[in-house]
Amino acid sequence: MPNQLESLRQYTTVVADTGDFDVMREHRPTDATTNPSLILKAVRKERYRPLLDKVVKDHAGAHLAELADHLLVAFGQEILRIIPGRVSTEVDARLSFDTTKTIERARGIIGLYEAAGIERERVLIKIASTWEGIQAARVLQAEGISCNLTLLFSLPQAVACADANVKLISPFVGRIYDWYKKSAADKWDEQANTGVNDPGVQSVTAIYNYFKARSIKTEVMGASFRNVGQIIALAGCDLLTISPELLQTLSASEAPITRQLSPESAKKNLSETIPCDEVSFRYLLNDSAMATEKLAEGIRVFVADAVQLDQLLEQAKAG
Repeated sequence: MPNQLESLRQYTTVVADTGDFDVMREHRPTDATTNPSLILKAVRKERYRPLLDKVVKDHAGAHLAELADHLLVAFGQEILRIIPGRVSTEVDARLSFDTTKTIERARGIIGLYEAAGIERERVLIKIASTWEGIQAARVLQAEGISCNLTLLFSLPQAVACADANVKLISPFVGRIYDWYKKSAADKWDEQANTGVNDPGVQSVTAIYNYFKARSIKTEVMGASFRNVGQIIALAGCDLLTISPELLQTLSASEAPITRQLSPESAKKNLSETIPCDEVSFRYLLNDSAMATEKLAEGIRVFVADAVQLDQLLEQAKAG
């Protein structure tokens, strides 16, 4: 019997949500995603310290922002030696509301990859799904730079990304689940909110169905999982990016997995079209307390980790 991870691969592209090379070698994902939090976690491990030290030594005259990008690309290069597909590399979250600087930073990251002999088709530039981030992605996509729009918590964000011809979006599951669970407090019924009834699963399902019903080419990659049940409930989604712990759990089980999402079923349920102009985007995002709060919180967390990464780089420069 195939394990659950192998069964899942029949319906969905498996992506590793980690900066740990050993995890990728063990579980053989097609793609990999990174972010400041994951890279920070990795470089704090002794075995990855030489990579950080080498970046600092090789680019001694670089500014801190340049050093950070060199480090992210160094990780990306190592990851691409392991996986057959694409790696996602994130633009500094401190630029989440600056379209021009996001574009400049993304071009710089792609330039570093290309200078290292990595074709741009193997790289996805990760950008937060703010209005400014989505407009930056619109420009980048037109230049042939593929983008992964992250910190996505609502259908209006997803629709705006599709309008910008974004290559891939990462709607979050676990953080939506977290918000609703915290909001319900002692009224939360875990059993009633599992699997297809999980609010995070329902959000990604709605986005997937909206896209497939309209033959939108933007890829949907469910992200931020809290348990295996959320993953199984999204079997059939274009891609799922999964943490090392949950990859291990899936590998250890032979329980059956059946396809839950498909373009055929999506086309049977055509939902109302969502407007994607700026005023509608801002109004509809603001109308969702969950999406508004989680987007803001996510940016703050990524910024905090980016600051800590800067501090590590400064220490390495001084040491």
